[in-house]
Amino acid sequence: MPRELVVGNGKLLVNIDKDLQVRDIYFPYVGHQNHVQGHPNRIGVWIDHSFFWLSSDQWTIQTDYHNDSLVTNSQAVLPEQQIAIRVEEGVHQREMVFIRKFSVENLSNEHREIKLFFHQDLAIYENEVGDTAFFSPKDRTMIHYKRNQYFLFNGCFEEEGIKQYTTGVKRFHSQEGTFRDAEDGKLHFNPIAQGSVDSTFSLEGTLPPKVTKEAFYWMTVGKSLKEVQALNEYVIETGIQRTLNKVHMYWKSWVNKGEVLMANFSPEMINLYKRSLLVIRTQTNENGYIMAANDSDILQYNQDHYSYMWPRDGALIAQAMVKAGYHGMVRNFFRRCSEVLSDEGYLYHKYNPDGSIGSSWHPLIGENGEEQLPIQEDETALVLWAFWEDYAATGDIEFAQSLYRPLVFPSAEFLLRFIDEELNLPSPSYDLWEERRGIFTFTASSVYGGLLAASRFAHLLGEEESAERYELGAKRIKEGMEEFLFDKDNGTFFRGIYKDETTGEIKKDQTPESSLYGLFAFGMYDAKDERVKKTMNIISERLRVKTDVGGYARYENDTYFKQSENLEEIPGNPWIICTLWVAKWHILQAESLADLKPAYEIFQWVCGHALSSGLLAEQIHPYTGEPLSVAPLTWSHATFVDVINDYNQAFQRLSLKV
Repeated sequence: MPRELVVGNGKLLVNIDKDLQVRDIYFPYVGHQNHVQGHPNRIGVWIDHSFFWLSSDQWTIQTDYHNDSLVTNSQAVLPEQQIAIRVEEGVHQREMVFIRKFSVENLSNEHREIKLFFHQDLAIYENEVGDTAFFSPKDRTMIHYKRNQYFLFNGCFEEEGIKQYTTGVKRFHSQEGTFRDAEDGKLHFNPIAQGSVDSTFSLEGTLPPKVTKEAFYWMTVGKSLKEVQALNEYVIETGIQRTLNKVHMYWKSWVNKGEVLMANFSPEMINLYKRSLLVIRTQTNENGYIMAANDSDILQYNQDHYSYMWPRDGALIAQAMVKAGYHGMVRNFFRRCSEVLSDEGYLYHKYNPDGSIGSSWHPLIGENGEEQLPIQEDETALVLWAFWEDYAATGDIEFAQSLYRPLVFPSAEFLLRFIDEELNLPSPSYDLWEERRGIFTFTASSVYGGLLAASRFAHLLGEEESAERYELGAKRIKEGMEEFLFDKDNGTFFRGIYKDETTGEIKKDQTPESSLYGLFAFGMYDAKDERVKKTMNIISERLRVKTDVGGYARYENDTYFKQSENLEEIPGNPWIICTLWVAKWHILQAESLADLKPAYEIFQWVCGHALSSGLLAEQIHPYTGEPLSVAPLTWSHATFVDVINDYNQAFQRLSLKV
């Protein structure tokens, strides 16, 4: 189940599903640790002696946010009972506080007695062993803790606080628990439980006919009981509504401080652009690590998750935020890359939010027993390219100087060493998608961009000998591309080549591949180059999904979450990023406003396949249009931001010709 709503502040991230259930709570890092592990934290409503979980089919729920804000604005309606609930939620921009507001409306002509039940199901430190849940009578709060992680839950219905409460030991992996005790409208007041525990409490009140009343629920998070209790007092003393208002105003100011969009965008496109900026912010740690995605349901697919910082994703996301005007937000990303760079000058496959090396499936030994680096070389190269894009936008030479020795110089030296002397191409590494090892056009294009960036930095800082070596290295890569990765007969580029380490034999890979957009994305070729145009035209035709859903696949016969064997109709599931890369090509080769139309239509497609809340998945089901894999995917949102800004710049430039 995709995460329909995400709220966070760079240290605390809360994910909410389509039934308005909290499904993930990450702290003290975005992406680590997940103290819920995907367990549904339920909300129940007892009205007129009948009980309904919001996850039941009787409810009609629409998830959404307030415009320009990280405060949600969802609606839940129970038609048969004539009850409507507006739900607004947000995480404080500075404090570890999560607030939920429930505006409960009685649509009937009768007085109603109502009880709201809130279920807390935590797995502190990402496991369920040794948790404690207890009711604190002094401040009438529910507290869960283990070692140095504390979670305090409180609430009120108008002026009344928690009415009923209970704690208990869960059974059958969360299929049973204290939430079952709520279904008759009465809880058993068990004050403490240890082990694999959960808790439930109620907020209660009366609703006159046609009247709306407000209830609040909040959580504070910290490393001690004293800390969470102090935050609870802060919320109460500040005022719960006032605290939520502060959250709303902060994010409204934040999202409107960047680049101004001047093109002919629809309101839906502008809303999705701003939503994308906000979503990217929630997935970015205060320390700089940018997480790929934090939807824990992906665990069911391969017993791992996307809560890692891939330098590839991070670099492309950072560059998009730089283009949008959010330079300060990504400065720590470049600092962290300099700190985790290996002694040899390369970046590993992926990293945890605390900077430790993440899990990997890249072996250190090849098929013939030879030692090999377990890396994607594009990840190292893209960070250099993105860092130059940051400097080009800001001119901050002091920041460039501070990272030249720890980041630029060792990375560039590695890129120069990691070249096949016979081919003048990068030595074999894993491809963009982390699936195959060889020499790829995308990798070569990114290395070209990375070496050119390093050359510019070196020249900027008076390192002329290095600047010349890096520029010559980039030229070598381009020469190797044209010799070995270009099909002279067809006038198009290959996806890649594979070199037999024993015989030296070269095998060509001509699979249509969306990542060939790298030919023009990192400065090697102009998008109007005839070779690029011919390559992209073939990609646009061969990778187009020919169902009513539309969009473009990653590459031909993509098996990841594969939904069909009909490759003529569905070469692979449509990906948001790959579809936007086609839009990017149309924009960068445009010579008139009319040439921008295909890109505009792709923006409409992306808007049409966002969740109602504006969140973007990784993939789209080719028949139903439903999200596949994780949601939100930070890279999807960043690519939308990047290509929207490309369009904005092109529109303004081409408008001058009219």
